[in-house]
Amino acid sequence: MTASKRQAPPPASIGRKWGIRAIVVVVLGVLYTLANSINDKFYLLTPPSLHSAVLRTLADLESANIHSASNPNATAVVETLLNTLKRENPGVRLNTDFTNKNEWLFNNAGGAMGSMYVVHASITEYLLIFGSAVGIEGHTGRHTADDYFHILTGQQTAYEAGALTREVYLPGDCHHLVRGVVKQYVMEPESWALEYARGWIPLMLPFGFADTFFSTLDFITLYHTIRITGREMILNLLNGKI
Repeated sequence: MTASKRQAPPPASIGRKWGIRAIVVVVLGVLYTLANSINDKFYLLTPPSLHSAVLRTLADLESANIHSASNPNATAVVETLLNTLKRENPGVRLNTDFTNKNEWLFNNAGGAMGSMYVVHASITEYLLIFGSAVGIEGHTGRHTADDYFHILTGQQTAYEAGALTREVYLPGDCHHLVRGVVKQYVMEPESWALEYARGWIPLMLPFGFADTFFSTLDFITLYHTIRITGREMILNLLNGKI
């Protein structure tokens, strides 16, 4: 007795499945476009104001002989900058207690490992102090948000696929990673930056979490990352900040 062969689904059934999938993709695309058309209403910070604060901080500390390119003082830069941002943005929830080690997190993403301090996190914006004492190299990720990387100390280099020369960013420079663009980047030892992203931030989180599941298995750091980021997003939402 021969086994009966499974019958292939009729062409009409296959057509319906692919039709439903196509509709889902179109609907998601429309929703994403609509979301991107309104998220600028929720921004409280601006790249020019942040860049200005960085430049003034570096200039003031250099004139006071507290910090210079040849004799960097990352602690003074971060402390002065955060105090300036807190003073100039009274309507924004900003964390400035960067000396609290419990608020610092390792971050593994795109094969790069660095350390970050969450200054602000909401649904449409985040602001971090990010860098490494020993250096970083990796993949920027391809994001749905614009990323503004303000160099405070050290140096960052980057390039897009097809470029045969590197981009160089020094203290006071801002590296704008346009949404959808991807690069390889390197930060030399003791390089720190003020990183500002604006867009739909939750869509960036899978990139930030993936290395935990497929590489480091450092679930304790993942827990603290979710705890701190979630805490800030929820508190901002309770204050009416999306």
